[in-house]
Amino acid sequence: MHTLTEGRPDGPALPRDSWWYRERRAILSRELHRLGPPGRAAHLGSADGADALHLHRHGWRTTALVTDPAAVPAVRASGVAAVAGDPCYLPLPTGAFDLAVAFDLLARVEDDHRAAAEIARVLRPGGTALIAVPQDMRLWSAHDLACGHVRRYTRDMFCALLAGAGLAIDRLWNWNVLLRPLARLRRHQVTGWETRQRRPAADRLLGWIVQAEDLLPVRSLSGTTLIARAHRPADDREPPAAGQ
Repeated sequence: MHTLTEGRPDGPALPRDSWWYRERRAILSRELHRLGPPGRAAHLGSADGADALHLHRHGWRTTALVTDPAAVPAVRASGVAAVAGDPCYLPLPTGAFDLAVAFDLLARVEDDHRAAAEIARVLRPGGTALIAVPQDMRLWSAHDLACGHVRRYTRDMFCALLAGAGLAIDRLWNWNVLLRPLARLRRHQVTGWETRQRRPAADRLLGWIVQAEDLLPVRSLSGTTLIARAHRPADDREPPAAGQ
């Protein structure tokens, strides 16, 4: 089975109310509003079901793919349907979902081409995928190893991966641009998972810096993350075979 983790595999993860998750949930909320009426969603690569619950609260009929079978009961107790499975062989029906969300999934899977093809497979024709991956191997550090990453992506790599899976990219953007220099400096000074409890004022400041990217012409600059909104073409009745 292709294993992956969310957060630090051997210890506490970044608090779910921290700036990182808070601002990423804000992106998810904005994208959901653009999609119109909610339908059926798959959240892929969930460890604790928090982001899947966010989809659920926005009215989406959500199924979470949970990577740890032991976590399934807790996710289900929150009101979200959950299954345990391998992202390269999703235990989900073909063409059944209007939306698939995969944040930090593909970078943790050895065969990311197969995993991307599985994302395309479970979408209905015309369905949307929201996918985020860590950007740029120049940022590679012990932090990535602690997160379970096996790679970071360039824009060209990411585009080719999605296209090879049969997904058409609607928008691709760099995220966490302004904090990239700080992230690069900090992550090359630590020996593992780069996270720590921050004072509320510092946490708010980091969130404001990320929010400022919406107001400044910095999207063409590299960040720490690449985010894509893509779709399975409406005339695609036969998604490509996994790995092709």
